[in-house]
Amino acid sequence: MALPEGIEINPKVMLGKPVIRGTRIPVELILRKLGEGATEQDLLDAYPHLKGDDIRAAMAYAAAALAHEEIV
Repeated sequence: MALPEGIEINPKVMLGKPVIRGTRIPVELILRKLGEGATEQDLLDAYPHLKGDDIRAAMAYAAAALAHEEIV
């Protein structure tokens, strides 16, 4: 699976979890906060290095990961 622009996986950063490129902000955190009801603006306020495109990249990564998930 190709990573969306803005997402990186590096074994030296957050143990290889997918993160927002150039940060240590895990995609999982972004998705968890959105699932808990945080708005895009809440995330942008809480994480000053984050941009709206980063949030959309995290959602695109999650959608692609689920689309390629194999159910046995």
